[in-house]
Amino acid sequence: MPEPNDDHDAPRPADVDDTPTIHCTRCDRRWDLDYELDELNVGNQSFEQFALDHHRHTGHFPDDVTPWVVSCRRCPDGEQFLSERPARRWAETHARHTSHAVTVEYGDEQSVVDPQ
Repeated sequence: MPEPNDDHDAPRPADVDDTPTIHCTRCDRRWDLDYELDELNVGNQSFEQFALDHHRHTGHFPDDVTPWVVSCRRCPDGEQFLSERPARRWAETHARHTSHAVTVEYGDEQSVVDPQ
């Protein structure tokens, strides 16, 4: 009798569908990311790429995506990012080059990067 963890019981790679999917309740749609993986070849960034493209085309992000928002407190410059590191880098660079304070927001959290 085969053991429960025998290789014969494991699904074959071709039988496993691990394509990431994204849902947007505002659009009432669900997308798989085959195109981003196969055609755009963005690999691990497929989710980010889709979310940024979706925002660019619709003005909103898909479900479960909360952007990091950076806003200059003196001029109209600002940007949105899907991870903290590039958001903080933008804020620190802008503050250093312009001597302007920059607000960094993520959900309900907010911090300020002061010029140095």
